[in-house]
Amino acid sequence: MLISLLVSKNKGAKHDAAEKHRLAAAGEPWMRRRRRRLRSWFAADKTVKHAVPEMQLDGQISTLKPPQVGDAPDPTEILSDEILLRVLAALPDSVRLSVSLVCRRWLRLAGRLRRSLTVLDWSFLHRRRLPLRFPNLDDLDLVPASFATPSDADAGVVLSKGAVSFSVDAGADPPVGECRFLEPDVIDRGLVIVASDCPGLRKLSLVALASEVGVRAVAEACDILQELELHRCSDLALRPISAFKNLQILRIVGAVEGFYSGPGVADIGLTMLAHGCKRLVKLELAGCEGSYDGISAVGQCCEMLEELTISNHRMDAGWIAALSFCENLKKLRLQSCRRIDADPGPLEHLGRCPSIQTLQMEQCQLRDKRSLEALFRVCEAVREVMFENCWGLDDDMFSLSSICRIVELVVQVLRLKEWWLGTRVWLDKIRYVRSLSLEGCSLLTTKGFESVVLSWIDLKRLEVISCNNIKDDEVSPTLTNLFSTLKEFKWRPDSKSVLAMGLSGTDMGKKGGRFFK
Repeated sequence: MLISLLVSKNKGAKHDAAEKHRLAAAGEPWMRRRRRRLRSWFAADKTVKHAVPEMQLDGQISTLKPPQVGDAPDPTEILSDEILLRVLAALPDSVRLSVSLVCRRWLRLAGRLRRSLTVLDWSFLHRRRLPLRFPNLDDLDLVPASFATPSDADAGVVLSKGAVSFSVDAGADPPVGECRFLEPDVIDRGLVIVASDCPGLRKLSLVALASEVGVRAVAEACDILQELELHRCSDLALRPISAFKNLQILRIVGAVEGFYSGPGVADIGLTMLAHGCKRLVKLELAGCEGSYDGISAVGQCCEMLEELTISNHRMDAGWIAALSFCENLKKLRLQSCRRIDADPGPLEHLGRCPSIQTLQMEQCQLRDKRSLEALFRVCEAVREVMFENCWGLDDDMFSLSSICRIVELVVQVLRLKEWWLGTRVWLDKIRYVRSLSLEGCSLLTTKGFESVVLSWIDLKRLEVISCNNIKDDEVSPTLTNLFSTLKEFKWRPDSKSVLAMGLSGTDMGKKGGRFFK
């Protein structure tokens, strides 16, 4: 074969030479004539790029065809659905999503493993595809699908807050500030479909714009529903709440700043909630109104309530005094509150929460000394106090924590995160700390830290991070001996000292000394 190629190549060279000699004799340049012939050839044949390559094999012409997907056998056909489900269940969720695109069978089996789903398009419910694709759902979120799509949705402007995103109507005035939801009758029809298609739901999130028909349909069909989340809730929306017989966790969102506002939840709604959900264990009130009457009704009726979260509240003055009615409350969490209580009333008349164990405040403004003192008096039996990203918490404000008598005696966990600590006036009140975590306390010095920590003879765990005024070279031998007796120890107070230790012996970190000597 190689010899035949060489012979054909030699013949082609001789032919080109003869053609060149003939054109030169005719008086026309050889290269110009060849270029003109090539241009005319390409102009005449427009289908060259679409031609199918052919090969001459044993005297027959065979056209090359791409392999078909269905030609190869599926090795998983011999596996039963039960075995393949066990294999898919062992995969992480991120991998399982891409694996479900392999074939229809894998898509169907992956849908059987799906337990939670967030619906983005409300029309998906009306297609009645939910029980076919995901027959074993127990967690369904309908909030993102409840937003109405604007007329100019192609503009591509999307507003997001947390896990919720929706398209913004650029032609509205103003375009941002008040979300537009679907019509109540549309939401009613969707809830009736959910009630018939998903009777095994345990958690449901929806916008409380539906009438009692849709909500009661869900309550009667989903008899094992234990967790409910209501957005843009109002007092009237809580009327059918008593139909949920096994409800244990309830989250009520009255308004979200920058997203939507509504009638809100006041004392009337909280009273209906208290009488209708007496088996509540966890309750969260976000963007809700109310006062002493509403909180006291919840405390008196919901005797099993153990965790209460109040976020961005708009409650009237005096609501803190009603916390004493929550006799079994174990955890109180305040989130994103601009104020705690405008007027808590006389401190000597405040009651106590006898069973409370944890007090947690996140992103709260603690500038009112009187309201913070009232909070500590009500929660004087607390065992764990946690402040995270709070504003206005100076030394005088935090010294009020010494009011908590039980904390002074049996505190087990103490966390101070991302706030300024200058003196140790309040630390002197606590004697039986077993675990201490300091992070971002940049005004705490080595001397103040050592004088307090050495007095805690029961300390077993210590964590110090990003406290730049605590220096390694200022630690005394006595404090070093204490470190050796701890069960858990994490020491990174000064980032500069840690960096210097890591760069020792590398000739780096000398401010250009390596290049300018």
